[in-house]
Amino acid sequence: MLKTTPLNAVHREMGAKMVDFGGWDMPLHYGSQLEEHHQVRRDAGMFDVSHMRVVDVEGAGVRDFLRALLANNVDKLTLPGKALYSCLLKEDGGVLDDLIVYFLREDWFRIVVNASTADKDVAWMLKQRDVLAPALKITPRTDLAMVAVQGPTAREKLWQALPGSQAVSENLIAFQAAEFGPHFIARTGYTGEDGFEVMLPATDVAAFWKALAAAGVKPIGLGARDTLRLEAGMNLYGQDMDEGINPLEAGLAWTVDLKSPRDFIGKAALLASPPQKQLTGLLLLDKGGVLRAHQKVITAAGEGEITSGTFSPTLGQSIAMARLPAAVKTGDTVQVEIRDKKLNAKVVRYPFVRNGQACYKEA
Repeated sequence: MLKTTPLNAVHREMGAKMVDFGGWDMPLHYGSQLEEHHQVRRDAGMFDVSHMRVVDVEGAGVRDFLRALLANNVDKLTLPGKALYSCLLKEDGGVLDDLIVYFLREDWFRIVVNASTADKDVAWMLKQRDVLAPALKITPRTDLAMVAVQGPTAREKLWQALPGSQAVSENLIAFQAAEFGPHFIARTGYTGEDGFEVMLPATDVAAFWKALAAAGVKPIGLGARDTLRLEAGMNLYGQDMDEGINPLEAGLAWTVDLKSPRDFIGKAALLASPPQKQLTGLLLLDKGGVLRAHQKVITAAGEGEITSGTFSPTLGQSIAMARLPAAVKTGDTVQVEIRDKKLNAKVVRYPFVRNGQACYKEA
């Protein structure tokens, strides 16, 4: 039996094509994946992300616990509502998950983890809690739903759908959140566009979704979500990183604090093993194929592999993220094996698209 979000019936009312997504019954698209992609880049779209798990960690000493648990340093969080992107690592440095952690009070932090890893993540947190801080309370918030509203007009349309929310959310900077009644409004997203991710009681989410639709926000499925996040150069757990990859080889070194003296789970392993690979962007130069995950990449420094690839609707050409030897340089030309052909591609620095515009760097 597939798991369902509180919006399942609403998706079906809107004509969504539903698919099995990691054990969840989720909308792939509502008609045209291409139109949904452009809708987010040009106007505003909404995503049901209620399958993701919100976890509240509360109690005296919670900051010390998170200092040890997370690869990024929660001491960067000093203002209520401020958020931080981080990895949750195993002792050997492998990525258990990538997540966002919010500072609410000195005795209360909120973590949002991926759906596919949620049960594993919570079990890992509880295991570490029992060793490091047994008095802490760790609560998976299964009573909450989450909706992302993304695109150049997303903020204004959210304010129309949720009257009064502009006062608390208009001045939020990226990776900052504020409470508005039962709503937790965060200026975050997974598309490379401006907007919010809103957590709210599951009992209220259907009405909220319909209010957004009435304000002109279109529903967007998993298909467009993937092309949008890849254009934005954002990792997908299970493709661009997993337990067998450390964050330094997954393009996530910026989420790991190795400079401060604090210790954290996985730090020793990262320091002992300098990265041999890197995550880069690729632009396909030749005609005759589309870059896809698991295709072999041939470089002068050795072989690599595409982790995520697609045809970019915004750029009109094929793009990918690939794990290549560390010696490969931005601007190099490599070859990708696509069926029985070897096609040329250029190594670039992602993201490929931000705020609707090409932004990758070739050197």
